Amino acid sequence: MGRAPPPPPLAAPVSQPPAAPATRPAMSFCGASERSVPATKIEITVSCRNLLDLDTFSKSDPMVVLYTQSRASQEWREFGRTEVIDNTLNPDFVRKFVLDYFFEEKQNLRFDVYNVDSKTNISKPKDFLGQAFLALGEVIGGQGSRVERPLMGVPGKKCGTILLTAEELSNCRDIATMQLCANKLDKKDFFGKSDPFLVFYRSNEDGTFTICHKTEVVKNTLNPVWQPFSIPVRALCNGDYDRTVKIDVYDWDRDGSHDFIGEFTTSYRELSKAQNQFTVYEVLNPRKKCKKKKYVNSGTVTLLSFSVDSEFTFVDYIKGGTQLNFTVAIDFTASNGNPLQPTSLHYMSPYQLSAYAMALKAVGEIIQDYDSDKLFPAYGFGAKLPPEGRISHQFPLNNNDEDPNCAGIEGVLESYFQSLRTVQLYGPTYFAPVINQVARAAAKISDGSQYYVLLIITDGVISDMTQTKEAIVSASSLPMSIIIVGVGPAMFEVRPIPRLCGPVGEPGAEHGPTCQGCAGGDPRAATVLYAHQGHPASPATPCHPQPNASSRASLNSPPNQCPAVCPPAHPLLLLKIRGTLNLGPHWEGSLEDQYWLVEPSAPSPTEGPGTVTTSLPSCQ
Repeated sequence: MGRAPPPPPLAAPVSQPPAAPATRPAMSFCGASERSVPATKIEITVSCRNLLDLDTFSKSDPMVVLYTQSRASQEWREFGRTEVIDNTLNPDFVRKFVLDYFFEEKQNLRFDVYNVDSKTNISKPKDFLGQAFLALGEVIGGQGSRVERPLMGVPGKKCGTILLTAEELSNCRDIATMQLCANKLDKKDFFGKSDPFLVFYRSNEDGTFTICHKTEVVKNTLNPVWQPFSIPVRALCNGDYDRTVKIDVYDWDRDGSHDFIGEFTTSYRELSKAQNQFTVYEVLNPRKKCKKKKYVNSGTVTLLSFSVDSEFTFVDYIKGGTQLNFTVAIDFTASNGNPLQPTSLHYMSPYQLSAYAMALKAVGEIIQDYDSDKLFPAYGFGAKLPPEGRISHQFPLNNNDEDPNCAGIEGVLESYFQSLRTVQLYGPTYFAPVINQVARAAAKISDGSQYYVLLIITDGVISDMTQTKEAIVSASSLPMSIIIVGVGPAMFEVRPIPRLCGPVGEPGAEHGPTCQGCAGGDPRAATVLYAHQGHPASPATPCHPQPNASSRASLNSPPNQCPAVCPPAHPLLLLKIRGTLNLGPHWEGSLEDQYWLVEPSAPSPTEGPGTVTTSLPSCQ
């Protein structure tokens, strides 16, 4: 697959900052119902300098993880991660953190830096490079909205510094797609030519530059042609079309000491002229120009193509007439327990809904508002059906093979309860049949008029992992989303799914949980929603990392960004849906621009119930 090792579950915080004053508690970025309207969205760019070198034969491979502090519990919750950059002690990360800024609140942030080398999960202290605590207001209020803080947390060692830059984001929703090539670049390798790649920067008001994109590396050539790539115009120039864009050309070296070939400057307005004609830029190396009187250039870069598309939100699609088609699949395997026993996840208590019914009602009541006919196909899997005891992994809950539709969520619940009385819970847990069923229906739609959402509620280990992976990959290009909700006290371990698009983690380009995206504003692009049952009475549990990325549209609220939360004993994982779901007073939700696949396992006696997770890049 050609990707970097998965981001690790990280160690517990090395230290804790002073507690926030009682009169001004630290904010919670998610699930707070009593929040004021955010003043603006702030983009945080992260760089580090003089990091610890923990690798024997190379340099560290750093990654930064951002944590935010809960407004109510004061607990630290992971908000997001940068990409991993190989072999460098002075990384400039491409991936940004986009935060809602509340002027009247103190929003405490914690930045942890890790060395990511192994393909296995990393949780050992030796992988920790340091951490820094500060408030979002400190970054915004710094000179030029920039601050530099020392990294601490490794006793007896200087950990280097972290540099943070804040910028208010514009409302520009355009996506630029471009392709570039170069000609006659300088030769930098002794035994070969050069391995060139490009780094894009946007200028700041104080004359500095902020990194915003890296291309892939093209090996052993002085005339590279880079793959087309897409980048939000907001990232390239933040809506200022005349803002200077600097592009550096480097020769990639395995040890991270990339050789500078040259640079040139342009602007978004100038780049956009390539929609009608090729634009050629001279690549200049200032040092060579000063030393050599006859120096002309270090090659040229040609902009082959440039196009701009609008990034549409969920609301845009709904306004345009897109209808959601909601399908439900419920796990009827024996691992859920006897439905007649109170310990069963399917137990039909006269006083409260079962875990399955709660999840179905919470998600379904939101999505049904966007389904015009309110008829929902509902299936079960993993049960023995009467009278002959045939095992089925896709049976209609209403016992009607010709018409599996149920009238509204209440109709689905009624059919679910009726099925519990008639079928025998059995096994194994197969996801692929019902995924393929919905995918076949979605494949018939090509005009954007219909969008399919499949909700799978389960408690157990996926038995057909290979087939499920193949089904999800096959469905990734279709107008459908898959929501997988895990119920019960089991611990969830992630099983990777191959990345479907985006950069392949080429040397010199970013890798890890990030990419510039290749699907623009298409809601079919893969995202993940992670939610959990957050009852106030739930005991505190260790915070396992949950990566996060911004959402572009909300199913029932204005666009916002919301981080994942530390799960108590009843985690829910929801795959591939765009938007923040408001699941009610006891539920919290957040979006991930990554693919996830989870398998429940026994709770850890040392860490307690929760989720150990890893992430993969995907389209955004």
